[in-house]
Amino acid sequence: MDLRAPSLTEMSNIRTSDERRDAIAGGEGRLRKRVLIICNPAAGSASAKRMGRIIKHLALLGAMTTVRRTARPGDAERLAQEACGERFDVVVAAGGDGTINEVVNGLAGSAMPLAVIPLGTANVLAAEIRLPTTAHGIAETVVRGPARPVSVGIANGRRFVMMAGVGFDAYLVAHLNPWLKRQLGKLSFVLEGAVALVRFPYHRYRVTVDNRSYEAASVVVANGHYYGGRFTCAPDASLDADSFEVCLFLRSGPLAVMRYGLAMAMGRLHRLKDVRIVRGRCVRVEGATTEPVQCDGEVAGHLPLVATAVSGGLTLVRADDPGHA
Repeated sequence: MDLRAPSLTEMSNIRTSDERRDAIAGGEGRLRKRVLIICNPAAGSASAKRMGRIIKHLALLGAMTTVRRTARPGDAERLAQEACGERFDVVVAAGGDGTINEVVNGLAGSAMPLAVIPLGTANVLAAEIRLPTTAHGIAETVVRGPARPVSVGIANGRRFVMMAGVGFDAYLVAHLNPWLKRQLGKLSFVLEGAVALVRFPYHRYRVTVDNRSYEAASVVVANGHYYGGRFTCAPDASLDADSFEVCLFLRSGPLAVMRYGLAMAMGRLHRLKDVRIVRGRCVRVEGATTEPVQCDGEVAGHLPLVATAVSGGLTLVRADDPGHA
């Protein structure tokens, strides 16, 4: 199975103005009644019950729902690719941010609207678009929410919606125990993070942002302002911008990482003097080629990282509506 995302040229050729207008019209002029849900059943029994309630509300709103479940990594991407040639009004990614990332890559080059049902640990995209938490509110958003083109990033050929990272966070993602994550949720990040504080090699990275050079101990390329749930990493980052906010963590070592984590939890990360945030559309991060890269909380290859912002790269069904702000 070829997991390569289309090139920027291919995307621009495929996404015509007519497709984009039709996708937006689907959120403005009519209800989305033909709904495909791509569901990750690994989310657990509680999530299955939540899914059942949401599907019931979709039916009450007149939607005809098709559910296709994933069995292994890559299934969500394949199912999304196949859906682009079928007669659905919207594709819904039901799972965590990793499942959403796969679906986003499967929809590359298509104007098919994407909606989300958050069933994961962090659910960062759901927080970013202010998705309601009730089953009724989520169903209403799927069927009636505005569909708007948003920017995405492409990192080493893979698309991401919220962020790409190099350094401590990528190391943590790469070494996180999947079983522990399913059992403990967010607590697993705390436990594994304590281990990573000791084992992380604390390398330095060479960073280039739109031809400007920097050095950093860790890097987060932010396409949205939330990180790891509802923590704020880059307050000025926005899905509606045509550029990234690149967070450069200048100090290394366990004490620095703990200090950054505490500042992020308090919403003060961007105020630290040893955190620099720069804006740009093209980012390159270089370092040891064994170092992992994470995109939307999933491992996406190794260094070097080359990330590019693509304006209007995804049609997203959202609860907030900046188009009518």
